[in-house]
This record gives sequence, structure tokens and C-alpha cells, in this order.
Amino acid sequence: MAAKSTKNPSAPKPAKAKAKVKAPAKSTARFWLTYPPQRIKAPVIWQLGHQFQLITSIRQASVTDVVGIVCLEVEGDAAEISAGVKWLKKQGVSVEPVELSAVES
Repeated sequence: MAAKSTKNPSAPKPAKAKAKVKAPAKSTARFWLTYPPQRIKAPVIWQLGHQFQLITSIRQASVTDVVGIVCLEVEGDAAEISAGVKWLKKQGVSVEPVELSAVES
């Protein structure tokens, strides 16, 4: 008499290991934002962080009734940072990159 196989033909087959997809590399950038008077009270940085996949961090700020100046650090995919900067400019916010000294970088 032949030995019976212990394998169950109706048992589910083990799942194949999925190839890992590399996430886009995170970039960090710092910008000086200058707000015109009509945009000072608008939650522009909050909107930026919610409309784009960016982490925002205010590094320095000076806001009056006439002008708002903010040093903003953003972290995320380079394409998201670029899209976020374009959006800020459409909102009437001036965006300039922060130049870091050799000691800070």
C-alpha cells in the first residue's frame, strides 16, 4: 500500500513576498516667506501642510499689521516641496530660499 500524502490540495498556498517599493527620498528646505498685509491673518502655513504632504516647522517669525516675515522649514518629497512653493506664490506670498552658512549646514 502506498503512503498517503499529508498535503491538503485545498489548503491555501502561502502568499508570495511582495517586492518592497522605495518611498521617495525626503528633502528638507528652508524659506523666507514674506506676507502682504491682506494675507497676514490667513492660515497659509496650516493650509500648506494640509494640501501637500509636507511637514512644516516655523523657525523664526515677525508679524505686524503691515507685513509678516517667516522662516519656514519644510520636509517632504522634493516634488511636493516644489508644488507647495508654487502654491504659496499663487497666494501672494513671497518665497526666497534661506542661505545657510557653513557652520549651520
